[in-house]
Amino acid sequence: MLNSDELRLFLAVMREGNMLAAARRVGVDHSTVARRLTNMEATLGARLFDRSPRGVTPTPAAFALVPHAERIESELLAALGSVAGRDREVEGTVRLATPEAFASHLIAPRVAELREQHPRLTLELASESKAASLSRREAEIAVMLKPPPKGRFVTRKLADYRLGLYASKDYLERAGTPGGRADLSRHVFVSYIEELAGFAEMIALDQLLPGAAIVFRASSSAAQHAAVAAGMGMGVLHVFAAAEDERLVQIFPESMEVWRSYWLVMHADLQRLPRVRAAADFLDEVMRGVRERL
Repeated sequence: MLNSDELRLFLAVMREGNMLAAARRVGVDHSTVARRLTNMEATLGARLFDRSPRGVTPTPAAFALVPHAERIESELLAALGSVAGRDREVEGTVRLATPEAFASHLIAPRVAELREQHPRLTLELASESKAASLSRREAEIAVMLKPPPKGRFVTRKLADYRLGLYASKDYLERAGTPGGRADLSRHVFVSYIEELAGFAEMIALDQLLPGAAIVFRASSSAAQHAAVAAGMGMGVLHVFAAAEDERLVQIFPESMEVWRSYWLVMHADLQRLPRVRAAADFLDEVMRGVRERL
């Protein structure tokens, strides 16, 4: 019969895509993962992964096993959460998936405080443009630009924030400062690669200036910020990040801003685990300190 440790390792390999990353995720060595998977296959009488020098490839049997393994995982986590006392020491690893600007400008500068509060808690900060799948346990907590449409999630709004149109001082000296909105048609712009944006809410240039002449696209908000600061063109940037950059000037702040929202999302089965609760409380604390500049 399969045990919970074997199922946990199996799901880690499915989510991470290879045994080495799965071993790091679970906290064991590579040989343990390989041995446990071999034991699972012997118990099931079915091959779960095709091995090759380039890694492992899930078989149809592996994909068929995933929903059953995830159901067992969810039930075990729910059981742990129901008995976890609030006075239990916070320890372990929590992966937090957030948009890039949120991670680099709001969370990373404050993580030392979380370490001081909970020295046995390890935070993994995954800053990506795409939305993490909480259902597949790619993260314990996610910060999203809109709440998920369905699923067993706990969701609450963290904060509203602004996106504004910016240009570098060097660019404006070279291309001229627009005197009115109509002058923007003579300028060039930086924006997202639309098909790589995890949320439609990331793309605000079309809302502010439909048909703008885009000369540079990037999937990274940091790369766009750097390109705008280097004089590549104008771009829509996070106000909380751009306001700290002396190279940048905001263009028509009264009329060229849009509002977006950050949402905290957790799987319902995980919300009562002390380590997850501590990380969520930390996010709330960070937001209380920065809301006025968002």
